[in-house]
Amino acid sequence: MDSENYINKVEGKKIKEILLFTLSTCIWCKKTKEYLKKLGIAYNYIDIDQLDDKIKNKVIKKLKKWNPSCSYPTIIIDNKDCITGYNPDKIREKIDL
Repeated sequence: MDSENYINKVEGKKIKEILLFTLSTCIWCKKTKEYLKKLGIAYNYIDIDQLDDKIKNKVIKKLKKWNPSCSYPTIIIDNKDCITGYNPDKIREKIDL
């Protein structure tokens, strides 16, 4: 989606383009990352609470387009589907596993 240097990349099998908006301290965000890693799927994530204010505002604007309430985690798949919260079943469904 974006090659900005604040986006963290996790290697794995490239099935879909996956971007997570997360907080580094959020247990549900951690569980989502662990779940994707367990599946062996490549994904990108942004820990919003780790950004400086200028970049954070830019990223939150992008997040609000998908999830106006800005809840975490927010998962964007192929720049067309949005999943909010930790939901393994929905993740599997949207990535066609």
